[in-house]
Amino acid sequence: MSAHNSQPTDPAISVQRLSPLSGAMGAWLSAVRNRRGTRTAAPAWTLITALILALISLPIVTIIVLALTPTENIWPHLVSTVLPHSLMSTAVLAGGVATACLIAGTGAAWLITMYRFPGREMLDRLLVLPLAVPTYIAAYCYAELLDYAGPVQTYLRTTFGFATVHDYWFPQIRSLGGGVLVMASVLYPYVYLTARSSFAQQSVCVLEVARTLGRSPIATFFSVALPIARPAIAAGVALVIMECLNDLGAVQYLGIDSLSATIYATWLHRSNIGGAAQLATVMLMLVVMLFAIERASRRGARSHNTTGRYRAIPFHELTGAKGWCAALFTAIPFVLGFVVPVAVIAPDAIKHTSEAISSGFLDAALNSLFLSAMAAAIAVIVALTLAYATRIVGSGFVRTAGRVAALGYAIPGTVLAIGLLIPLAAFDNRVDDFMRATFGVSTGLLLSGSLFALTLAYVIRFLAVGLAPIDAGLGRISTNLDAAARTLGQNSFSVLWRIHLPLLIPPIGAAALLVFVDGMKELPATLLLRPFNFETLATHVYNLASLEQLELASVGSLTIVLVGLIPVLLLHEAIAGGRAGSSR
Repeated sequence: MSAHNSQPTDPAISVQRLSPLSGAMGAWLSAVRNRRGTRTAAPAWTLITALILALISLPIVTIIVLALTPTENIWPHLVSTVLPHSLMSTAVLAGGVATACLIAGTGAAWLITMYRFPGREMLDRLLVLPLAVPTYIAAYCYAELLDYAGPVQTYLRTTFGFATVHDYWFPQIRSLGGGVLVMASVLYPYVYLTARSSFAQQSVCVLEVARTLGRSPIATFFSVALPIARPAIAAGVALVIMECLNDLGAVQYLGIDSLSATIYATWLHRSNIGGAAQLATVMLMLVVMLFAIERASRRGARSHNTTGRYRAIPFHELTGAKGWCAALFTAIPFVLGFVVPVAVIAPDAIKHTSEAISSGFLDAALNSLFLSAMAAAIAVIVALTLAYATRIVGSGFVRTAGRVAALGYAIPGTVLAIGLLIPLAAFDNRVDDFMRATFGVSTGLLLSGSLFALTLAYVIRFLAVGLAPIDAGLGRISTNLDAAARTLGQNSFSVLWRIHLPLLIPPIGAAALLVFVDGMKELPATLLLRPFNFETLATHVYNLASLEQLELASVGSLTIVLVGLIPVLLLHEAIAGGRAGSSR
């Protein structure tokens, strides 16, 4: 009987009965090890984050301290003479450019997203190309084209028999109005891309409900689509205004006394570093106000899709005159921002290639490649460190450090240069004094006026550009991989090296490419921090344009534009194909 009542032990049944307990125990042990590993790694990653934060905050702190403790009080002079005119010029320029970009970018994005008309697919790609043209290159091209000695006015005088400039009226390109035209023509893609992405993600059902309630297409745009897209459009407009604040080459060439140009002149032409720092503080205040306004515009303006299913956008056909008007409206920004500059510089580049190469183009190109590649590599390492520290530590301090690091892109190049050069020069002087007193040897300038200072400026300014794709790439990696690696005895550094880095190769490549291209175009910080006799493509073009040798500058200008096309096209493909369930 005992033998009959005894039940054999089935291994499969035993495993099945024990699996809930063993699974819970394994999850508990994994969580304990994960927390223990995080606690062990947290001090190291927090310390590294603190050092990065201190380095990024250095220029801002320097500017504020220098402005509050000047060697001489020149605030009354600045407020009564220089500042009002510079503020007014900057406000008019930024306001005009922002308004033009808002109209052109938002209108083109809505037409491209919701309608079909002749040339729509091609224009969708072409509209982003002006983003590859730096503002200073556009300014050089438009000035050469529209100045008194340019081909347009020369043609008018020849055709209509005008003898002097007093015989006819022609708008001045070297003016505030000219600056608005030039800068808006190449900066509107910031608004176009953000608005295009927002419109592409909006619910078709919401728009159709508005139509069934009797709203016309235009009324639906203003009452439904535009309010939903307001946060994205506000972000694009904020980027446009920040580019206006940062610009130096275009405003100088067009004779606009913006704050950036005034800071540059106060520092270098008037040799007043205290006054330049105080003006830089005003610009920092403007940047902070801009961020506050942009955040306020997004407050409460949130929309959510209630389903994971997306309907394809039902394009409305525009035929006849309406279709051609839509094509013309979307084509004009592209023509002004890309076709005109390229049409001006391309023939000169082809005609004067040998002369341009002998005038220092190759050296400038090699310097730009080296400097931009080095800045891209360091920026990617720093961005990866910040993003990974946020992932495994997640403390409020580390998250705040990541947000502060992203603000570097908003610091104008002139402000960044002043904020870095002063502390680095002070460090060099201290080291030199010590070495003279101790060993009788002069060390000279070790950091200031070197590639170190210039590379540091690039990293601080473009860190946000590299941080975004890496942070997004880390967000797509499951934390279960971290926990599994920890249970196998791996620490946080080995997990990063052996697991995350292989998975992050595409976003790391994208981040490096974006930083590299921005470094190739950067002018204000490079002008102020470059070593003696060190030219990049941007400063090479700037110097030749300042001497009115635009033909020799054309090869460098065209090179910068062609290099900038790569990330612009990649960015467009990511945004245009970003709607689930639809093709473009």
